[in-house]
Amino acid sequence: MPFIESCATAVTNPCSRTGTYAIVRVFFCQKSGYVSSPIGSFYRADVAVPSIRVRPQVLLSCGEASGDLYASELVRELRKLDHGVECFGIGGEKLAGAGAELQVRLEDISVIGLVEVLGKLPALWRARNRLVEEARRRRPGVAVLIDFSGFNLRLAQKLHAQGIPILYYVSPQVWAWRRRRVRTLRETAKKMLVILPFEEAFYRSEGIPVTFVGHPLVDLVRSREDRSTFCKRLELDPDRPLVALLPGSRHREIELHVPVLAAAVERMRSKRPDLQFVVLKAPTIPLSEIEDRLSGTASPVRIVEGRNHEGLAHAAVSLVASGTATVEAALCGAPMVVVYRVGKLSYLLGKPFVRVPHYAMVNLIAEKAVVPELMQDEMTGEAIAAKALEILEDPVAAEAMRQGLAEVKARLGGGGASRRAAQEVMAVASS
Repeated sequence: MPFIESCATAVTNPCSRTGTYAIVRVFFCQKSGYVSSPIGSFYRADVAVPSIRVRPQVLLSCGEASGDLYASELVRELRKLDHGVECFGIGGEKLAGAGAELQVRLEDISVIGLVEVLGKLPALWRARNRLVEEARRRRPGVAVLIDFSGFNLRLAQKLHAQGIPILYYVSPQVWAWRRRRVRTLRETAKKMLVILPFEEAFYRSEGIPVTFVGHPLVDLVRSREDRSTFCKRLELDPDRPLVALLPGSRHREIELHVPVLAAAVERMRSKRPDLQFVVLKAPTIPLSEIEDRLSGTASPVRIVEGRNHEGLAHAAVSLVASGTATVEAALCGAPMVVVYRVGKLSYLLGKPFVRVPHYAMVNLIAEKAVVPELMQDEMTGEAIAAKALEILEDPVAAEAMRQGLAEVKARLGGGGASRRAAQEVMAVASS
């Protein structure tokens, strides 16, 4: 009785993580009439056919509020390119809100300072191990590491050992200090996706593939309220000058910065009773942490969350902790005084390794001193108040600063940074 005996096995190409095709091997019996051969022998045909599509997997790791923001925008753009993409890793509320599956929350591992990190080491080790195991289980097509270099560079080594391609989005500041980390990037990163214009030349000189995608904040910094509406919301007088305070997004920054900023507020109010003050609080910081440290301040200070861009846009001057917030202020055209402190021991240990002419990001981008910087021991209430009052009382100097900030904005490139980064990520995830 004639028959056809076939064995069809779909075997996904083991070198492809996307499962875009398979090889079907079909075996025909001699009685099928397709071949003529001795009884029991089979001929084989290999046929390439489409297979069931496997969704791209993307691992993301960020440990700071700014990285959480950039990661969330990246995920949104990835889903525009492929609505089925699955993202998982470390992040905060914004990344979770964009639809990523969080293995670790950034609030559990965020830390600053060489000494302060010691207390977080167990949590950091647990987070890294959990992400490494999840990567081994899920085999992502690409890992996207966002700043947070102390954690992410060690994670990169572990993931690279698994054969997972690594894109570093938002460069660690190896151009500023601890340059020996460049070697780790050269060994592990498939490509750097940088957001600061001077970083592209730096990585090219180091022989590391790099693309300047632009700064994601260019698309995100927008004031949604006019001055009158903003002031009414906070019960402020729109006809009186406003001073914005941005003390940082980490608990240690609040601890070190808010008391000094409170002292600056008291000094400024004594010189200018017409001034109004508002703290623009990061979502990673509980309200009580700031209120407790302002409790001894005689001057009323409003605290608001989620209105950074409005506060910066409508402030006559802003007192800003060094970091991403200075770039937000620059994009708002907001005159500012940049401040920062770390623990004394961390500062003493780290200072010899810092090799940059400026600390403030806006000054680094401009390649000149556009805004005043008060770092470490220079950051006192008296010094902050003096610099801020100079800006308030010298319209010519304030306008010159605004022009310098406009140049910084121009250097950051046009919009679409997150979209360009997403295209780079999908190109690797789908390869």
